[in-house]
Order: sequence, then structure tokens, then C-alpha cells
Amino acid sequence: MGWLAALVAASGAMVTDRQVKRLRKMIEEGKTLGAAAAAADMSERTARKWKAGLLPSQSKQPRTWRTRSDPFAEVWESEVVPLLRQDEQGILQATFLLELLRERYPERFHDGHVRTLQRRMSDWRALQGPEKEVIFPQEHVPGREGAFDFSSGNELEVTIGGQFFAHLLFEFVLTFSGWRSISLAFSETFEAMLHGIQEALHKLGGVPAVWRSDNLSAATHELKGEGRQLTRRYREVLEHYGASSTRIAPGKAHENGAVEGAHRVLKSLIEQELLVRGHRNFENPEAYVAFLQSVEAKLNRHVEPYLAIERERLLPLPSARLPEYTLYQSVVRCWSTVNVVGRIYSVPSRLKGKTVEIRQYAERVEIWFRGQQTETMPRLRGDKHHRIDYRHVIWSLVRKPGAFARYKFREELFPSLVFRHAYDALVRWRGERADVEYVRILHLAASTMQRDVEAALSVLLEQPTPFDYHDVKCLAAPEKPTIPTVHIPKADPAEYDRLLAAGGAR
Repeated sequence: MGWLAALVAASGAMVTDRQVKRLRKMIEEGKTLGAAAAAADMSERTARKWKAGLLPSQSKQPRTWRTRSDPFAEVWESEVVPLLRQDEQGILQATFLLELLRERYPERFHDGHVRTLQRRMSDWRALQGPEKEVIFPQEHVPGREGAFDFSSGNELEVTIGGQFFAHLLFEFVLTFSGWRSISLAFSETFEAMLHGIQEALHKLGGVPAVWRSDNLSAATHELKGEGRQLTRRYREVLEHYGASSTRIAPGKAHENGAVEGAHRVLKSLIEQELLVRGHRNFENPEAYVAFLQSVEAKLNRHVEPYLAIERERLLPLPSARLPEYTLYQSVVRCWSTVNVVGRIYSVPSRLKGKTVEIRQYAERVEIWFRGQQTETMPRLRGDKHHRIDYRHVIWSLVRKPGAFARYKFREELFPSLVFRHAYDALVRWRGERADVEYVRILHLAASTMQRDVEAALSVLLEQPTPFDYHDVKCLAAPEKPTIPTVHIPKADPAEYDRLLAAGGAR
């Protein structure tokens, strides 16, 4: 065979499926073999070979030989396979095994062998490894099921007023249409869960028959010998709305795939919206909630045709929502505090000794007495276990300022860093007298305006000279000078006449 024939044969071996398909199409359209070969960019001799039969990809024989020697041939069965058989969870990685082999055989293996080992491990696991868990796609019935869960929003790195905003996102999702409701939360409490559920149902205008969730502690608890069961309070919620509950197996998040997938889509869209927005800071939580509602509206816009189908099959809403708080009763202790599930809140001292009603919502705590709300305060969460409002105790403390030094909750009596810095300055300048001076300043803040007292302290702290309560009072609440009342009686002309008659003498 000459060099030209060899070239033609080689070129024939490199023909692609696309060329052959074009060749055959041209022939079917009535083109001559030569014209069809030219259109397919091949020689007439090659065209004759491929004008019928299998395509090039179908005619290739699978390669059964190695192009280079196997570096793991001597250690594969003896060293690697036993480890792979023990690894039922697929934890071992090629980089770790290669390092292990290099420790045992320092001169035989190097970093360039890692790809080879990865392929061999992958092939072995596919052919001889343990069975893998199979996911079964489900058919979702319109209007039947809604799924809900909490998800951390911290990864979004949102700030409120420049400060990092730690929060959760609560999502309720209809599994057929993908319609969702998003609520802001700060902890996985029963009250936050109930608020999120009721917000979703009342936006929706109906109730799915089945609610699916994981085993979150807001809805389930551990019963000895029975595993996790629904709590009494959650069962009452289900009964109120005429729904039933299903839960995933512990540690099997994919079984609640509808809401898990919704979390991923939601956070992806939030990230994109924040990117376009140009920053992640919001003026207040209300502005952030409005932003989340706009994201929710965009996501729900795409599922409206399916939502219309679901709404026809939803259960009707009850006539009223359930109260979204947990009710407690407590006697106000002599410290002017109440204990709410291990967390301590101060209340007005006039309630000392009285039994009060405590309504604990997802984000706030309300104090009620005889049907009247007397106080409201943010709910404690995380590792914070007490909240003392100095206004509740200062009236007693100003009469007993010596109690300030060892007061158990003394750090709560600094409304801001300015007050803290002021106390430290008083300690440096006034020594033991500092407690008395600071308590009087705190009493002034409670009696007038905290903002004015704080402004006065800021001014005094910038000056190098010592200050005390009187200096603060002069700046924050100066006494208004009193103007004496002068009584000038009405002039009597007869008195003037008598004076003239007497020659000016009296």
C-alpha cells in the first residue's frame, strides 16, 4: 500500500457519525456517490465503505487492553480491596489511600497516581461495592399536602442598621404546586411555628389535609419506649384545622424534599436579589420582612396555574385563628421579677406579690393583670436568661443605693455603653461614692428622658474634669428659675390729693 492509500485509509478510520449521516442523507436525496462524498467531506472510496451499515461509533470495538502498566496491580487485592470492603459508607477517599500506600511503599507511588486510584475505586464500588440508597420520586396530589420547616438565614449575612442579623426563615410549601409562604423567625419555638403555619394558611385561604415536617421539637417530643410523638399542643392545632400529620424519619432530610428544595431555591433567589440591590443592610426588621415578601411574590407568580387547581381541593379555614402565644401564670416575686420557663423578666414593682398572666409570643412577652396589659418586652432567646428593666427597680434602688454593688443583675442596669462608661468614670473619680452617684443618675433617666441623660453623659465624658449627678442634672434637666409674683395695687387718686393738701408730708 502506497502512502496515498494509507492516508486515505487513515482518514476513513477517522470518519464521524455526523459525516456518515450526511453522506447517507445526500444519497437518499438522489445525489451521486461522488457529490454525496464531497458534501460529507470524505473521499469517494471512504464514502463507498460507509454508505450503508453501522455508524462509526457503533462499529468501534471496546478496548480491552491497558495503554500503560497498572501501578496498583501488586497491592490492589491485598491492600486496597480489604479497606474498600470495610468502608460501607463510602468514606474513604483516593487521596487518603494513596498517602497510606506511600507510607507503606515510599518508592513506589507518587501524587500523579491519584487519578488512577480514583478511577479504580470508582469502578470497584460500582461493580462490587455496597448497595446505595435509592430515592423514590413521588406523585403529589393537588391540595393534599403542605410541608414546613425552619432554615437558618445567617448565611445570607443580612445586617440591620449595620449589625449582623441572626435569624431563621420559616417556609410552608404546597408539595403539588410549589406555592410557598415565608415568615421571619428567631428560634424554633412552638409559637414561631404556629405563627408561620397560620400566616401561610390565611394567605392561602384554605388548609391542605396533610402537614409534613421533620421531628422538630416545637411539634414532637420523645416518649420513653415510643420514640418521638406529637406534642399535645401540636395535636390541638391539627384538630383545629382538621388536618393530619406525617413526619420524616430522623436524619432523612430528603424525605421532606419539597421544603428542602424550596429552601435552596429561596436562598438562591435572595442572594441574587441582594446582589442586584447592591448591599445587605436594612434599616429595620420590618424593611427586611417587606423584602422577603417581595421575593415570595416573585416565586409564587410562577405557580399560579397549579395553585388554582390546589385551591379547589383545600379544606376550608376555621372561623378564627388560634392564639399565637403560650399562657403562663406567675406570682411576682419580691425581686419584682417573674420566671417564664427558666428565663427571668422584671415587671413593675407595684405588681409585687400579685399573680399575673404571662403571654409568651414568638418574639415578645406580655404581662397582664386583671384583664389589662401592664408590660410588654422582647422575648429572651439563645444564651440570654434574664432581662431587667431599670425603670422597674430604680425607685427602690435609689433609696438603697448600697444594693447596687452586689446586685445579681447589675449589668442589666446599664441601658447603653454610654451609661457603662459613665459608671467607670465615676469609679475612677468618686471611688466608693460612685454607686450612689450612678444610681441617682439612673433615677434621673427614669424620671425624665433617658435620651437626654445619655446626651448629657456623652458631653461630660468628653471633658477631662470629673462630674457627678448634679452636673448631669444641670445639663439633662436643668431647673427652671422661678419668677416671683409682684402685686401692684391699683392707684388711688384720693391718696395723691391728701398728700398735696398736707404739703407733701405724711
